[in-house]
Amino acid sequence: MASGMIVVRMRAAKKPASVKKIVLPPLFMSTGSLMFLFPFFQVTWLQVAEAMSVGIAFSILLIITSNFEVKEDKIYLKPSKAFGFILVFLLLARLVLKAVLGQDISVGEISGMFYLLALGMLVTWRIAMLVKYLKLREKIII
Repeated sequence: MASGMIVVRMRAAKKPASVKKIVLPPLFMSTGSLMFLFPFFQVTWLQVAEAMSVGIAFSILLIITSNFEVKEDKIYLKPSKAFGFILVFLLLARLVLKAVLGQDISVGEISGMFYLLALGMLVTWRIAMLVKYLKLREKIII
């Protein structure tokens, strides 16, 4: 999955960015929240807060390495050499967390928590990207 994300990110850097390309991935991922309709995946509010907090913390690395550049009056996502390493680090951190937490928490709960972690990370990262994109677009228009 991490390798796929690296390839997708590198391809995205070749095409101009847009609000739609920044906003749609979290919206598509949010449909996974339907899993919580089933008791097997339901988590406590404390677990929601923990998972979202860790996701937001993990997003900081992605926010720092996600920058835009202007080429021919179009805004492009600037490829970061660190992005691949960050994705691998985040993957390893999630695997370690899953191994440690998986001993005390049921499979359904841990699945729900890791979904929330990923959603918190993605939404936070994309909001930061959107803010950076809109600021840069405003400078270009002026």
